[in-house]
Amino acid sequence: MKYLLLSNNSLSGRFPAFLQNNTYLEFLDLAWNKLSGRLPTWIGDLGKLHFVLLSHNAFSDNIPVDITRLMVLQYLDLSGNNFSGSIPWHLSNLTLMKKVHKQQFMYIDDGYTGSEMDGMIQMSAGRLKEIFLVVTKGQQLVYGRAFAYFVSIDLSGNSLTGEIPTGITSLAALMNLNLSSNKLSGQIPNMIGSMQSLVSLDLSRNKLSGEIPSSLSSLASLAALNLSYNNLSGRIPSGRQLDTLNPYNPSIMYIGNTGLCGHPLQNNCPGNDSFFVYGDLESSKQQFDPLTFHFGLVLGLVVGLWVVFCALLFKRTCRTASFRLFDKVYDQVYVFVVVKWGSFTKNTAAE
Repeated sequence: MKYLLLSNNSLSGRFPAFLQNNTYLEFLDLAWNKLSGRLPTWIGDLGKLHFVLLSHNAFSDNIPVDITRLMVLQYLDLSGNNFSGSIPWHLSNLTLMKKVHKQQFMYIDDGYTGSEMDGMIQMSAGRLKEIFLVVTKGQQLVYGRAFAYFVSIDLSGNSLTGEIPTGITSLAALMNLNLSSNKLSGQIPNMIGSMQSLVSLDLSRNKLSGEIPSSLSSLASLAALNLSYNNLSGRIPSGRQLDTLNPYNPSIMYIGNTGLCGHPLQNNCPGNDSFFVYGDLESSKQQFDPLTFHFGLVLGLVVGLWVVFCALLFKRTCRTASFRLFDKVYDQVYVFVVVKWGSFTKNTAAE
């Protein structure tokens, strides 16, 4: 058996024991049921698993570290359960998530042709529709056949503690990472900028602290970011990609972090307010100095007048032209004043 698609039922009890010897299983979907208890350690023996969807059940205890032995795993969704403890540290063992190589990805079943695939998607069973619902970019999106190329880890809505494993930053093919609504602490890994395939990153509603890594601004594919409601502090990094996210309300990505400052939040950072970070480059502009400005203004005026004076003094043609211009302007002003004064006195006498 390659596929077990039993999502959105009312199944209860433990994780199905009959799957232990089913080493050919590639697609497991038991989401939206009432399954409980621990995930068995032997899940790591199902070495052909590409997709594991166990979200919205009542699984508890630790996430077994054996799950990191699934070297061809490309989609893991354990969201909406009661998992506790820390995130397994050996996520770098998930080989398929480390290299961007589409030929390795499971195309639902390598034995299906395009027409057969279309037939599968159009099956009346609503189970397949559940498979292609993906929570990413802060919303639930429906994926068609492109789902077979989607690489994702979703552990949101649990009670996970501890730090974010640094090994997760080696998953260069990962497109969606959702660790929101847990109890994670510590800092965001500095090397998160190496996850160049990342399209959506949600670390909201945890207890993360420290500064936001400046390498985050180097994620060229990033389309959705949520770091809200943590204990983050320091200056918010800026960059070409980060500045394009949530253009209508960019501050929503950072709200709930009282220690953060800088654009797009209202509270300015102490010190130089003109400081921005673009990737790993840092630049600053000197603050406006009124004394320097006025000194430069006066100096420019004096130099300008001195240049004019020297031109009139040492160049006869300039001196002659200036006198002619002065006489012409004087004559025009004199005629204008005389005409206006005569008109004014005439009107006054008539009254």
